[in-house]
Amino acid sequence: MTFATYPSLADMPVLVTGGASGIGAEIVRTFHGQGARVGFIDIQDDTARALIDECDGAPIYAHADITDIPALQAAMATITDQIGPIRTLVNNAGNDKREPVDDVTLDDWNRAQDINLRPQFFAAQAVREGMARAGGGAIINLSSIVWRIGDGGMVPYATAKAASLGLTTSLADAFGGDNIRVNAIEPGAVMTPRQRELWYPTDESVRALVDLQCLREVLAPADIARMVLFLASDDARRITKQSFTVDAGLY
Repeated sequence: MTFATYPSLADMPVLVTGGASGIGAEIVRTFHGQGARVGFIDIQDDTARALIDECDGAPIYAHADITDIPALQAAMATITDQIGPIRTLVNNAGNDKREPVDDVTLDDWNRAQDINLRPQFFAAQAVREGMARAGGGAIINLSSIVWRIGDGGMVPYATAKAASLGLTTSLADAFGGDNIRVNAIEPGAVMTPRQRELWYPTDESVRALVDLQCLREVLAPADIARMVLFLASDDARRITKQSFTVDAGLY
């Protein structure tokens, strides 16, 4: 298959949180393939170095725990110093921990919001001024279809991902005067190595899930990354305050 090339993404400064593995790594790869200047934040140093080598040494990496907001802000500043004011922010980092609802502790609840929701706001806040000075930009928040389906084993995570859509619409309104577009993507069951290891360890378990989709093919990180590219490009320059489901028809 041949996929789109977006001239508007060439040389664009892009920042991806949680970019060392899974969906985030594929987002880094696809922006690099478009000729963008890519920076990413993660805590997986060895995995990050392997991704940088794969991309010819081009992406800029900063180590930071995104639950530590000052550390996140410092990492973002370090990357901005090297690639320029961020024009596209992809709030990708997240963790879909699963536990029975009766076992959820206060620490579990807070941790889910600290990973999946809070950094999205503070990362967006941090890039606003630079984006506005540069003439605008795009912020893309990764949500999930899990909040629409309703999964009793993922209540803290589902709550954070639902709140991400409220954040998206509110920021779109707040940042629109600066020509900053804010949109969300709700992925379905994307078969990353982590998902395979933790939740779908056998080919049979993957096939059982795929059979629930309208399109009976495995949903891959690249399928999410291509939507991210479109929303970041000038082709989507009049799209904001929206959420896009990419789930092969699971929901």
